[in-house]
Amino acid sequence: MSLPLAGVTVIAVEQAVAAPLATRHLADLGAAVVKVERPDGGDFARGYDRSVHGMASHFVWLNRGKESLTLDLKSPDGRAVLADLVATADVFVQNLAPGAAARLGFGSGELRARHPRLTTVDLSGYGSGGPYRDKRAYDMLIQAESGLASVTGPPERPAKTGVPSSDIAAGMYALTATLGALVGRASTGQGSAIEVSMFEATAEWLGHQLHHTQGTGRSPGRAGLSHPAIAPYDAYPTADGREVLIGIQNDREWARFAAGFLERADLADDPEWSTNVARVRRRRLVDALVGGRTATMTADEVVERLDPLAIASARLNEVGDLLHHPQLAARSRWRTVATPVGDVRALLPPFTFAGVELPMGPVPALGEHTDSVLRRLGYSKERVAELRAVGALGD
Repeated sequence: MSLPLAGVTVIAVEQAVAAPLATRHLADLGAAVVKVERPDGGDFARGYDRSVHGMASHFVWLNRGKESLTLDLKSPDGRAVLADLVATADVFVQNLAPGAAARLGFGSGELRARHPRLTTVDLSGYGSGGPYRDKRAYDMLIQAESGLASVTGPPERPAKTGVPSSDIAAGMYALTATLGALVGRASTGQGSAIEVSMFEATAEWLGHQLHHTQGTGRSPGRAGLSHPAIAPYDAYPTADGREVLIGIQNDREWARFAAGFLERADLADDPEWSTNVARVRRRRLVDALVGGRTATMTADEVVERLDPLAIASARLNEVGDLLHHPQLAARSRWRTVATPVGDVRALLPPFTFAGVELPMGPVPALGEHTDSVLRRLGYSKERVAELRAVGALGD
């Protein structure tokens, strides 16, 4: 079986998280992705940290399988090279500052007029219109402005999520829309102009919270690891100092849980305990009862007791635990990815295709593929040298 996006070429003028996430998935699916970077440092995510053998963890995560080409887009020669690249592309992705791509001559309207089969993907913080159009938009700020932070964390104080959720939301919607556009082009012969806003992507992720607020007139607030409408549903202490999450979804589960784990079969029929409505009303008593029982066992013992009862549970793991998680090991999800500073372990893409393993190409050094990409475009060695001499490619 061939790779799903074999033969698709993507040109990306991208940085940080949202656009690189979308294009990394396209690369995982077999597309040829050329990442256009500034000569003076490249994607600024390269400098976020030095935690992966001297490379930035964000960059290693988001940029495998791409070719890196450096271009000075402030120079006419650099923009001419980008124009030649786009002419060969199926997809053009950018997440520059609002309006910057259009000022450089690479607005979606202009590109689509020149290349009707091209799909353009513009990612931004707030979209191309409206009063917030020109605001700076980082993941943390979008989480705050959208209300996501207001429903995240313990009751005492809002928190942002531990991963860049707004960036990821925008990147995944950009990926979905791009795949849809490529499917559509197969029947129409026409590309699409796609726009994805981090703010609107995050607002969509708040869907059930929005509907709750519309229906009740009250914002849902924060519940930490618990659930505002279900009990028991929280993290509970164990004898070895860890915590286990337990979630009871319906009253039949409660009956099994009460008899088989709490050893209180009488609570299955007691009207003060037997319904979720009653348990939510008595949440403190419910949590005290459950926590008192779990505290007599280790985390593993709690899970081993709950699994045969078909009661949902999970250990409250650290990220380090994920590196050695038995489920990932059993499903052989780890692979080795090459980087300029040595091999690193990385997880396979979460989507799988029967009969084919998706590629996990190397993480590129800054400008590593500049010469090879330009030679593939038909530029002579002399022309590449001229462009480098005038500063269009960097050193």
